[in-house]
Amino acid sequence: MELKTIARLASLSLVILFASCARQSANEGYSSLTGWKYNDKDGAGFEVKGQFVSEVPSGMVSIEGGSFTIGEKGEFVTAPRNSKPRRITVSSFYMDQYEVRNLDWREYTNWMKVVFNKTAPKLVKKVQPDPNVWREEMAFNDPYLKNYFIHPAYDQYPVVGVSWEQVMDYCAWRTDRVNELALVREQIILPPDFFELEKQTNHDSIANFFVFNTAKYLTQNNYQPPVGKRPMTDVYGEDRKSDMSDGILFPDYRLPTEAEWEFAAYAISSVTIDGMVAEGKIYPWAGAQVRNPTKAQLGQMLANFVRGRGDMMGTSGALNDRATVTAPVNSYSPNDFGLYNMAGNVNEWVLDVYRPTSYDNTSEYNSFRGNQYLTPIVVGLDSLGQNIYKIDSIGRVATQVDKENDVRNFKDGDPTSMVITDFAQFGDTIGVSNLIDKSKLKLDPTDVLRPRITDKTRVYKGGSWKDRIYWLNPSTRRFLDQNKCSNDIGFRCAMSMIGNMPPPPPVK
Repeated sequence: MELKTIARLASLSLVILFASCARQSANEGYSSLTGWKYNDKDGAGFEVKGQFVSEVPSGMVSIEGGSFTIGEKGEFVTAPRNSKPRRITVSSFYMDQYEVRNLDWREYTNWMKVVFNKTAPKLVKKVQPDPNVWREEMAFNDPYLKNYFIHPAYDQYPVVGVSWEQVMDYCAWRTDRVNELALVREQIILPPDFFELEKQTNHDSIANFFVFNTAKYLTQNNYQPPVGKRPMTDVYGEDRKSDMSDGILFPDYRLPTEAEWEFAAYAISSVTIDGMVAEGKIYPWAGAQVRNPTKAQLGQMLANFVRGRGDMMGTSGALNDRATVTAPVNSYSPNDFGLYNMAGNVNEWVLDVYRPTSYDNTSEYNSFRGNQYLTPIVVGLDSLGQNIYKIDSIGRVATQVDKENDVRNFKDGDPTSMVITDFAQFGDTIGVSNLIDKSKLKLDPTDVLRPRITDKTRVYKGGSWKDRIYWLNPSTRRFLDQNKCSNDIGFRCAMSMIGNMPPPPPVK
């Protein structure tokens, strides 16, 4: 055979080989780079799921991220100047369409009562809203104090009297309940047996066995599902735990960051053909007015707030916002993202630690102050040399923050927040000029003018039923210690989006 003929045949063989690889790579069951088969029990056992399609979490809407100008939008002589304008980008995320209701929070307190009432009643008491937020020295608010949280007439009203810390616990509980249901629907575990739970009298057995906790299920190597709950298996048929790579579980519910909340409130979604966005909105709705311009509802208020001294809802016979205090969470019109009451009704907790100069050093992408990078607490190793993690009193994986991983004060920029004020008595006042010698500092000179700002001071936004119109602007920001609560602060949850925006629902 001639050498040229051999060369042609060799070239043809290579073409056929590459064409075969191309056909295999086009098949989702094969690697496009190596040609090896996925999910092959006769091979390396590399597991690959089918094409993942995002699912919008129940009660939430998809917020498509983008670039916008965060911070103050107008000139107010008396403004605190704690919201410097700055251009940033927010990634896509999910957010609750409505503020969390009394009904939602009662579902939470009921679950805690069923699980912990016999063995840890302090935990049940800890999650209750504080009804005393309705007390006021010069007002008769007893009906709200007694009825606002428990009466069915207020089911659809936003929960108040909950601290930032309580809200974070609620987010963790909601994550666990939603992911537990996801695993039940996939027949990976059985539904919880609350009848069997009633027989338990030992708190540790409840916390470690019956109380389902997503973080424990995913993280603790020696944790096994209760008897009767089917474990996951790998391609070899060996037992394993479900994890985020299965595409079954949702990311954590949490509070929105301040940047996410403000972006969602403005709902800037209209873009010109050249990609430019018309900004400058004052409120979550278009225009600079707070009354409805449509013919059907002409003159009605677009939010629940105070118009002026003593005017909470208008005049009898011609009420406008129709709410003395809070209103149902589906009141008024939604903004362009479909979110209700992003101005007025109740202020809302956000995730950030408050600093008046946060926007001076903010990140250009997903701006946030308050990072504390948590690590699970390891208490030992099992027989296989794998970590055994500490479990807290309610069945969660206990975590800690190393000092170098607490960056709440990164590029703080606020001199007065560095003043040492943890003294029982006033003592000798040392001015801000003596910041260099911190050992001499005994009093923050601004304490007489405003609350002290600490690492546990959190931001809230949005304006409320008891606020004037200035606070309805989404860029305004105020703060309160994370263990305190009020009758005008509620919240809604957010969730990070993994992957791309989910497709829109089919048209019915």
